[in-house]
Amino acid sequence: MKTIAVLTSGGDAPGMNAAIRAVVRSGCENNMRVLGIRRGYTGLIGGDMYEMNIRSVSDIIHRGGTMLYSARCPEFKTEEGIQKAVDVCKANGIGGIVIIGGDGSFRGARDLSLKGIPCVGVPGTIDNDIACCDYTIGYDTALSTIMDMVDRIRDTTESHDRCSVVEVMGRRAGYLALNGGIAVGATSILIPENDFDVQHDVIDRMARTQGTGKRHFIVMVAEGAVDKLQEQGIHDSMALAKYIEEKTGVESRATILGHVQRGGSPTAKDRIVASQMGYRAVELLKDGIGNRVVAMQKEQVVDYDIYEALNMTKKIDLNLYKIAMDISI
Repeated sequence: MKTIAVLTSGGDAPGMNAAIRAVVRSGCENNMRVLGIRRGYTGLIGGDMYEMNIRSVSDIIHRGGTMLYSARCPEFKTEEGIQKAVDVCKANGIGGIVIIGGDGSFRGARDLSLKGIPCVGVPGTIDNDIACCDYTIGYDTALSTIMDMVDRIRDTTESHDRCSVVEVMGRRAGYLALNGGIAVGATSILIPENDFDVQHDVIDRMARTQGTGKRHFIVMVAEGAVDKLQEQGIHDSMALAKYIEEKTGVESRATILGHVQRGGSPTAKDRIVASQMGYRAVELLKDGIGNRVVAMQKEQVVDYDIYEALNMTKKIDLNLYKIAMDISI
C-alpha cells in the first residue's frame, strides 16, 4: 500500500492529535505517502486533503481537538455520497484510510470497505461507549476535566450549604457520570443504564446524609439520564435542582458542564493509548488488512472485524454503581 489517508470524524476528543501523529509518522517510516483529510467525510467527498510528513505533526501531541478538524456529513449516509468518496480515493491513489472517531464514523468505514477501500477505525470519543473497546481516546482527559470542574464547584457548594446538580456528557452512556461521581464523592449519580427514582435516589439519600451532619451535596447527572427524569415529570437538570430545593429546603443550583469536557490538553494515558492505536492501524494497512477496528482490551491493543465490532454490546459495571452509592453517604 503506497498511499494512505487519515481523517477524524464526529465529536472531537483529546488525544485525536496524538493518534494522527502516530499514523503519519508510522506511515512515513514505512515509506508510505500519507494524506490528511480535513473535516472528516465532508472533506473526503470534497477532496479537501493535503500531503503530510513527519514535520506536519510536530508539537501536536499535547494539543486538544483535532488538527484535521471534524464535521458531520449527512451526504455520506447516501449511496451517492459514498460513491463520491470512493471516486476521490481512487483519483488520489488512496489505498486505505485510518478513521478516528466513534460508532457513526465506523459505520462510514464499513461502507467504504464494502466499496473496496480498506479502512481501519480508531476509537476516539470521550463517552467511552464503543462496545468492542474497554477504553476510548479522550475518556481519561474528559474524566479529569470533570473532576477538576466539580472540585471547583464544590468549593462554592460547601461554602453556602448548597446542593449542586452537575450534568455531564454521555448521550447514551453513563461512564463519565459514574466514574466522575465516584471521583468527586457525589451523593447521588443518575445514569441512563440504571433505573432510578428521584425521591428514593436523591431526596431520601440527601435526608439520610443530612442526618449524619452533612450540609452540602453533589448530584451527578449523565446527559442520557434526562429522558428518565422527564418520565418523572422533571424536564431537565435545571428543573431537578429546583425540585430538590422545593423538597429539601436546601438551596440548589444546576451546572451543565457542556463542551468544556471535550477540550484541553490530553492526559498521558490518552497520548499513549492514541499513539499505540494509531501505530496499530498503520500496521494493519501496511499488511493490506482493512475493515478492522483497533481496540483496547485488558490493557492490550487488539483489533476486530468492523462488522463484529459494530454488533457488540457494552454494559456498564453496575457493581461499581453500587460501590459508589454505598460509600457516598
